[in-house]
Amino acid sequence: MATPNYGYEKRQKELAKKKKKEEKLKQKAERKTGDEPELTPNEAAELAAADGAAPGEETPAA
Repeated sequence: MATPNYGYEKRQKELAKKKKKEEKLKQKAERKTGDEPELTPNEAAELAAADGAAPGEETPAA
């Protein structure tokens, strides 16, 4: 039976933690500058549906 490679597992865990931390810092910086993060087409459709508009349809100005 092969022995577990704990060093590899630890390195992968550290890399995942570092990536997550960088993403959080990036999002925090975007919020601070007032830039909104890019939305995927699925997220945009969900937001439009929540607002009551069809995806890709502009809301009329009142």
